Amino acid sequence: MARTELTPQDIEYKRIISSKLRSLLNSSGKKQIDITRQSGIPASTLNGYFKGLALPSPKNVAKLASFFNVPDYEIDPRFKKDNGKEYIDLTGISQTDSEEKIFSYEGKEIPKRDLELIRRILETGEYDE
Repeated sequence: MARTELTPQDIEYKRIISSKLRSLLNSSGKKQIDITRQSGIPASTLNGYFKGLALPSPKNVAKLASFFNVPDYEIDPRFKKDNGKEYIDLTGISQTDSEEKIFSYEGKEIPKRDLELIRRILETGEYDE
């Protein structure tokens, strides 16, 4: 049976999930084999998530979230919704994305310099003009 073609959004989700998993694993001091042993997710499947080759099922996102002791949306942005509003995680947005996409607030474009200031504040917690 042929697999369905991924949308550009799904491709971006794979990249984001891969990046978040690698970051969580690095900060945990554990190894991928530890995830496999505790969660039961096969090593080959897990490897696909870490390499950005596959999207995890909701069941596996829940297992990964449990392993890292984080909410599921911390791993997979498809789960981040609140009162019908979708959150956009700036962590996965690269400098290239900022150049190719227009970000707005209340219908007004956010200038690129402001996006960089927002990113710097979020990363460092410090504000200086």
